[in-house]
Amino acid sequence: MEIKRDFYLNKLIARKRNGLIKVITGVRRCGKSYLLNNVFYRSLLADGVAPDHIIRFAFDSADDLLLVGENPIKLQKENRKVDPEKFIAYIRSKIADEGTYYLLLDEVQELDAFETVLNGYLRRDNTDVYVTGSNAKFLSSDVVTEFAGRGDETRLYPLSFSEFMTVWDGDKYEGLSQYMLYGGIPLVVLRKDDQDKATTLQRLFDEIYVRDIVKRHDVRKKEELEDLLNVLSSSVGSLTNPEKLKNTFRNVKKSAITSGTIKRYLDYFEDSFLLESARRYDVKGRAYIDSPVKYYFSDLGLRNARINFRQFEQNHMMENAIYNELRIRGYNVDVGVVPVAEKNKSGSVSRRRLEVDFVCNLGSSRIYIQSAYSIPDEEKREQEIRPFRRIGDSFKKIVVTRDAGKPRYDENGILTVNVYDFLLDSTILEA
Repeated sequence: MEIKRDFYLNKLIARKRNGLIKVITGVRRCGKSYLLNNVFYRSLLADGVAPDHIIRFAFDSADDLLLVGENPIKLQKENRKVDPEKFIAYIRSKIADEGTYYLLLDEVQELDAFETVLNGYLRRDNTDVYVTGSNAKFLSSDVVTEFAGRGDETRLYPLSFSEFMTVWDGDKYEGLSQYMLYGGIPLVVLRKDDQDKATTLQRLFDEIYVRDIVKRHDVRKKEELEDLLNVLSSSVGSLTNPEKLKNTFRNVKKSAITSGTIKRYLDYFEDSFLLESARRYDVKGRAYIDSPVKYYFSDLGLRNARINFRQFEQNHMMENAIYNELRIRGYNVDVGVVPVAEKNKSGSVSRRRLEVDFVCNLGSSRIYIQSAYSIPDEEKREQEIRPFRRIGDSFKKIVVTRDAGKPRYDENGILTVNVYDFLLDSTILEA
């Protein structure tokens, strides 16, 4: 069974022959290689591109490495990357005319000096380059620098809920419960047995994600790294910072880990796309507040597997799912802070900060969102929309809830929508 990833396929199609290196990034096992080498490859063929004008090469494939004269066993033993001269010679042997050749290169960070090699292909009029990679330091946050301003990133996430529902054999209510429990890693979604899904997620975490971070960054104290992952897994969507986490380790684990080490570990998690951080933003003052921040997992199944499926707080899981959906749709997402000053009964003024779960920006548009698992009465609703009332601008404001009901606007123009419609309706955020 194939899961359609049309949202990302259309992004790649729109970028064809744009003079840039198309870079597909994302957490391991989210489907980057399949998108490039199967879905996009078939799209090129359907568009009339001749098979011999599509050059596919995977730098983690033993068969492909042998094609360029590299011994995969020696590469591993010598702890070195693929010789760029051998790769260049191989590509040169494949280009036989002036027609356009599409280079689909998987795990390109395993090629030595890959930035220089790929920038070289941009100087040719008849090569169009697409690459995947799992190292954010080279292929995400620094993509513009590494490719001298010629990189064009497409960030691939685990399955969205709408993608998940294309292969879920059930209704959206059961589907969301399953999605928030086991997540959207395609390999896991396609497993039929719940125990198999859980075991696969735990194995992925142990054998791929943790091991990859330890190896890449030469982490000496793996136990501390894993303990930090456990703490973050148990507190999804909670405000924190390295100093606060250090105190947790000191009080609970009796550990002497420093806030500097914790900061490095947090960077490693974001570097591997396991986590993303949302900074606090003063809506009134229009400025960022440096600390603390909130962390969200790129996949809920991975989060749950990290703590052996022991904690399943529906409200935090829903908040994480909403965050991921916003990021998939291209929004930059912050945590909103609305400073207010109010008089109490005695007449004295008290100052406090109200929180907006998400301040979402895309170009010149902005949306404010509150995640409220349930709104049983008017008092709870007033509590949720109170920060909206104090913002004082005309941007769209939405309350997302698990409660059933059709989308509806109140007299203040605030939209209330259930989480199913929010996740499944791609137009719900439009003005």
